[in-house]
Amino acid sequence: MVISTVTPNSGVRASRSPSADLWDFFSPCSGDVLALPKVQCPNHPDAMLVEDYRAGDMICPECGLVVGDRVIDVGSEWRTFTNEKATQDPSRVGDAQNPLLNGGDLSTMISKGTGAASFDEFGNSKYQNRRTMSSSDRAMLNAFKEITTMADRINLPRNIIDRTNNLFKQVYEQKSLKGRANDAIASACLYIACRQEGVPRTFKEICAVSRISKKEIGRCFKLILKALETSVDLITTGDFMSRFCSNLGLPKQVQMAATYIARKAVELDLVPGRSPISVAAAAIYMASQASAEKKTQKEIGDIAGVADVTIRQSYRLIYPRAADLFPPDFKFDTPVDKLPQL
Repeated sequence: MVISTVTPNSGVRASRSPSADLWDFFSPCSGDVLALPKVQCPNHPDAMLVEDYRAGDMICPECGLVVGDRVIDVGSEWRTFTNEKATQDPSRVGDAQNPLLNGGDLSTMISKGTGAASFDEFGNSKYQNRRTMSSSDRAMLNAFKEITTMADRINLPRNIIDRTNNLFKQVYEQKSLKGRANDAIASACLYIACRQEGVPRTFKEICAVSRISKKEIGRCFKLILKALETSVDLITTGDFMSRFCSNLGLPKQVQMAATYIARKAVELDLVPGRSPISVAAAAIYMASQASAEKKTQKEIGDIAGVADVTIRQSYRLIYPRAADLFPPDFKFDTPVDKLPQL
């Protein structure tokens, strides 16, 4: 016996076969014995099944056979719109759980009572909402918001934010930096996360998006490395070269030449004791002066975050060996002997 029904939404005539075994509608996926069975029509295996959300049925569009029924709807129970000014939120699931918080970010909301049993003799509500979030979780949540804000200002990806949050949680739970402001610890954790992920940022770039001084971030940086017994890779000139040249609008040839100049200067030990940022700025200045896209010391200093005098000092160290620093295939617009002598 076959029972035929018409679905209310699609208008497809569906037929049920009570005598058919449920496993007749399931066929194991090919290739893996342990794979989950695939729901399909026994008469039309290649047909794309249609789901009737109101009835909860999976229907074959070719023959109308109800392949599966009582399908669970995993969608939202309620629809909420931003322009609605409802006083009650029909959602009963709450916010997503944050694994970085100890309490699981769980809270219980008690609706306002209407009966006489909900109020005491003074008219006050007997049952009130109490936030179950502890003070430590609240402090970490505020720090996570600050980290996300700082990362968004300098366009850092999500993996940097997640690593920074984990670093801050480890430091906060160890309580090894008591007395330090959470904002300073968060800024230092962001600096460390950038270095560990291979996209280092300078201290001045972190200071520009935070309210903490460079000196305080540097102190917290050293204390965090000591407390977590971790280390970061040494920064090199190549870590900043592509970003600085891109911000300056320099072509690919100048960027490659600047990278080559900085690497050769370090290999020949021409800039002992100089920071990689100042060496990169001096290499960019030399490469740009030898090309048609010339940039001034002030333009490079504003992007790299170093002073003009710092660029000049590093440039003077590499200028005597300028002929040995340029790549062999570089096309000079200005000869080496005509480069500026600062």
